[in-house]
Amino acid sequence: MSLHFDGEIKITKINMGPYNNNGYIVVCPETNEGIIIDTPAEPEKLLSEIGNVKIKAILITHGHQDHLVGFAEIRSKVGSVVGAGVDDIELLPTPPELGLSDGAVIQFGKRRIQALSTPGHTPGSTCFLVGNHLFSGDTLFPGGPGKSRTPEAFRQEIDSITKKLLVLPDETAVYPGHGDDTTIGEAREQYQAFASRQHPDDLHGDVSWLES
Repeated sequence: MSLHFDGEIKITKINMGPYNNNGYIVVCPETNEGIIIDTPAEPEKLLSEIGNVKIKAILITHGHQDHLVGFAEIRSKVGSVVGAGVDDIELLPTPPELGLSDGAVIQFGKRRIQALSTPGHTPGSTCFLVGNHLFSGDTLFPGGPGKSRTPEAFRQEIDSITKKLLVLPDETAVYPGHGDDTTIGEAREQYQAFASRQHPDDLHGDVSWLES
């Protein structure tokens, strides 16, 4: 577990499950209202960190099962609405109350978190932006994009990353669905190195900005 607090937002990051997943609790410190981002295995780890925070929504970055193993338990214990990208709704164990399109905004306390539609890893992959904090799911990691299943999906993911994420300020912190954090500035620099090289038309799968 790690804690990030910049005076505007309190972020608790919890490492969960066998695949190094991250679950997040994002809180408005002025009102103690918050949201949960993703529901991996070992939901008790996340639930134990909620304390007296009033959870207003559970937001799902995409519909892959490693992000949903704890969904039923967390949803039943928290009892708040669920939001997910409109094109991943059918992948969730039960339908969410909120089908999120690009630009959708969820209010929690005095803060607003915005959904950014970033298809590629899955059709409904969605990142969430609050202030200068980006929750990137499996779309963007330190060193590369999330795994893509086809060349077409990879090109779609690159389009999402370049048009929706790398346009954010350099100092924007990036909190991915697995592993360590990064920043938009670091990701942009690495992507530019990748983009400066020639690549096969069928490139997809696990891609590294610096090695592929």
